[in-house]
Amino acid sequence: MSIKQQKIDSFDPSQPGLADASIYGLPFTAEESEIIILPVPWEVTVSYGAGASEGPNAILEASYQVDLLHQKYPELWKLGIFYDDAPEHWAEQSEILKGLAQPIIEALENGEEIDTFPLLQSDLDKINRACDVLKKEVSNRVSYWMDLGKKVILLGGDHSTPLGYYESLAKVHDSFGILHFDAHMDLRQAYEGFTYSHASIMYNTLKLDAVSKIVQVGIRDFCDQELKVVQNEKGRVLVHTDADLKASLFEGKSWMQICDEIIYSLPKKVAISFDIDALLPWYCPNTGTPVPGGLSYEQATYLLDKLAASDKEIIGMDLVEVAPGDDDWDGNVGARLLFHMCGVFAKSQKMNVGERIEFVK
Repeated sequence: MSIKQQKIDSFDPSQPGLADASIYGLPFTAEESEIIILPVPWEVTVSYGAGASEGPNAILEASYQVDLLHQKYPELWKLGIFYDDAPEHWAEQSEILKGLAQPIIEALENGEEIDTFPLLQSDLDKINRACDVLKKEVSNRVSYWMDLGKKVILLGGDHSTPLGYYESLAKVHDSFGILHFDAHMDLRQAYEGFTYSHASIMYNTLKLDAVSKIVQVGIRDFCDQELKVVQNEKGRVLVHTDADLKASLFEGKSWMQICDEIIYSLPKKVAISFDIDALLPWYCPNTGTPVPGGLSYEQATYLLDKLAASDKEIIGMDLVEVAPGDDDWDGNVGARLLFHMCGVFAKSQKMNVGERIEFVK
């Protein structure tokens, strides 16, 4: 009997998670775990609400209170989920660079030209270089785990953080799409001068030849520049605004039909990028750029479940922009959504997650 099997046999999933163990209180090492959570506590370019860099730790702390018997994926915990150690300098650099970024943002908001202020321009260049370094370090870390056969989920941080992750996926997969849950298109070019802005993640992602399509769900805010990107990409970006989704529901189309249409539009291989502000704001009241409207938790997880059960293959996932508040609600929602996403990923990858628990026949 393997050491992992011994741990499974001796572990009691009905008890509170082990506080000195990994995420969700699970007893498994990285080597014994099928899924690796890579935290990236980074939020350098935030322009409104802050706190996303604290999201990974808030989710980790909340995870110990999540019951492990998931109705849809009851055997998920036995696969092993391990929380990786982010390099300490990521959080340290984020805090320093965020301080440098704020005067740049304020100057732009006041109508100033950054290139007329040598110190601000120097800081802007420094930030862009540092973000490029982070991208490469994230890519290297993801590739390290993937080379060991692990399934990696990136946990931000702001929405700029997964770009290196997508680059790692592009090294392994010739072509894939991204199912992008968000209130925003994130198609701005170098927003506020920052090449790797959280508002530019999908614009930068489109530069990857391997990304054949981006399907966006839940969009409520976008600008003229982003609209032009969608139009110029000629079908490479498919947008489902929240208004259009709700209109379809109000006019009689079922959520099941809508989900089937979304899944049909995706290519064979899919990565999922989930910005928490895709959800209704009461699920994530402290996220950095909240917008009225959004998906319910159940609408989002239903779509994820249907994708996992489809003939598409989920090859990667990220969850970003969770920002904790005083009541820990955001971390609680994030921890439960992340656990569900682990089940979806595992299901799509044909791992044994058990059979759905049925209560009513």
